[in-house]
Amino acid sequence: MRTSIYYQPKSIEDFKKKLLFWAQQFDDVVWLDSNNDIQKYSSYDAVLAVDAFTSIKTDYINAFDKLNEYQSITQDWLFGYLTYDLKNDVEVLKSDNYDGLQFPDLYFFQPKRLFLIKGSKVEIQYLRSVDDEISYDLEYISSAVNSSAVKKSHNPIKIKLRIHKDEYFNKVEEMLAHIHRGDIYEANFCQEYYAEETEIQPLETFNKLNRISRPPFATFLKNDDKYLLSATPERYLKKEDGKVISQPIKGTAKRSKDMVQDRQLAKALSLDKKERSENIMIVDLVRNDLSHTATKGSVKVEELCKVYSFLQVHQMISTVVSIVKEDVSPIKILRTTFPMGSMTGAPKISAMQIIEDLEETKRGLYSGSVGYFKPDGNFDFNVIIRSILYNQTQKYVSYSVGSAITAKSNPFKEYEECLIKAKAMREVLEN
Repeated sequence: MRTSIYYQPKSIEDFKKKLLFWAQQFDDVVWLDSNNDIQKYSSYDAVLAVDAFTSIKTDYINAFDKLNEYQSITQDWLFGYLTYDLKNDVEVLKSDNYDGLQFPDLYFFQPKRLFLIKGSKVEIQYLRSVDDEISYDLEYISSAVNSSAVKKSHNPIKIKLRIHKDEYFNKVEEMLAHIHRGDIYEANFCQEYYAEETEIQPLETFNKLNRISRPPFATFLKNDDKYLLSATPERYLKKEDGKVISQPIKGTAKRSKDMVQDRQLAKALSLDKKERSENIMIVDLVRNDLSHTATKGSVKVEELCKVYSFLQVHQMISTVVSIVKEDVSPIKILRTTFPMGSMTGAPKISAMQIIEDLEETKRGLYSGSVGYFKPDGNFDFNVIIRSILYNQTQKYVSYSVGSAITAKSNPFKEYEECLIKAKAMREVLEN
């Protein structure tokens, strides 16, 4: 089905920049970049998939069944996304809040052209219908203008708040009332920042965001006129042969330029009882989700509440793994764990109902996931946070941030946490 060759450019970093610039000519693009972050479960340093041969685009109704059929029939590389609102396919829920972005609920495509980067080598896989273009494309990529030389946009962007500060405090108090009544233990409450009648240069914006964040799951996604520019540090779910890996993030602290103070901030996060309890609650939820498709006794917590440091923030991350039953389809693993616990709460269904009532914006791709399936059914998906979303036709730019509300939450501190998380996106858009 595919022709595969290996290519070794003189400079892999230069090749990556030119490759992403070259990709802009296509209507369907997924770029995934680990930013050379070496993790236990990393497969590639970067991946580019472009130029749809086949695709699926649908609303939430029977979305997972449709994806299962598409993946089963195609049995090839597939790249795309799951929006948060696929919750409505999994449970009897709704998404009636305002949607300025209007992304389809689910989208995947089979790329004609695929580049897998590991170390200094690039594995190039083209469908046979276009494999006679490999040499031409490589020549074109090598001679491409470096994206840093592209004319920069300097349009002033006015960011608006969907939920203003006093209203945010009131909504957090409502959520705390739900917690004290015993409706939920924890819920991830999110708010949107947005700009209307605004034009941005997507590649330039992504490069700026990635440069100041350097996350392990950076994503540039283009589907016609809709863009995702993501600096997410979080993995949702990976399947590697019989093993499933989930790595939820709960717990955030700011960074400091002072090394001593920065170490103190990281240590304080690791010892923070409220942050640890948030993380542990979600770990329990993930363990339960994974148990639906796991062999008996195989769900394990490999790492609990470990603090990792990124350019913008310190994060508390846990790693939960399982061994999946042999007869389980890849889509069933996703369906029984979606949406991810770190972006919902516990119990999950009650948390999602309360989230829908209190939030003002349809989440869409924010707190959904982007990733890929391999031909053998293995997969890897991230969590869409720390991201800018853009509808080019509607001239609508959006980013959302959230925090986990628990019984110990202080509304003012939760608001501060949101500002810390929003800092990189705001800086990129306003400067």
